[in-house]
Amino acid sequence: MNNLTHDTALARYTQRRGQIETYFDRTAADAWARLTSTAPVSGIRATVRAGRDRMRATLLDWLPTDLRGMRLLDAGCGTGALAVEAAHRGAEVVAIDLSPTLVALARDRTPELRNGGRIEFHSGDMLDPALGCFDHVVGMDSLIHYNRDDVVRVLGGLAQRTRCAVLFTFAPGTPLLNTMIAVGRLFPRGDRAPSIEPVAEHRLRALIAATPDLQSFEPGRSLRVSSGFYKSHAFELVRRQA
Repeated sequence: MNNLTHDTALARYTQRRGQIETYFDRTAADAWARLTSTAPVSGIRATVRAGRDRMRATLLDWLPTDLRGMRLLDAGCGTGALAVEAAHRGAEVVAIDLSPTLVALARDRTPELRNGGRIEFHSGDMLDPALGCFDHVVGMDSLIHYNRDDVVRVLGGLAQRTRCAVLFTFAPGTPLLNTMIAVGRLFPRGDRAPSIEPVAEHRLRALIAATPDLQSFEPGRSLRVSSGFYKSHAFELVRRQA
């Protein structure tokens, strides 16, 4: 990638990151806090909650049962549910999110942890090199608002600091999801989340295969979760054996 293309891509990513931070830290903070709690929610949001619960369980199932002695990055931790479960397995978890409000809520919700696990919370960019290296990285619904080129660029950056596997989700490019996104654009601009950027699985696989920073990894498990208005696809990248 030449410098001009790199600078353009970085500017695009930074702009998008700012939009996502503003939305989740201001517009949607209260709604997100309620969605990720046990408080009653509307029928539509209940399907989203159920879908997220299933997706989180899937990603946790793909991680080792015993994470003692391992370091895990929860990239886009939200209110911290996945980070807590990983820490209960003994992991040293670095949980980061763009929204300081959600990070503060995650910290407040963290119970006493088992098996020597611990969580270090941060607000900021998941690509910050100061976060260090990890055995596993999990990005649950943290890349769905970025276009596919930025997704693979972020995955490449994370992979270079990951020893075992990167687990992430993407928005599947299906006619139904595309229709739902189009309907969402009818709502007043101030009420909208940053638009989801769907991508077809075969296209994402091709981009991953063509990304130099991902050549040390190979695709693993893949699973789509659909629950009402929640549509997301889990994907695993595993470091190749020497």
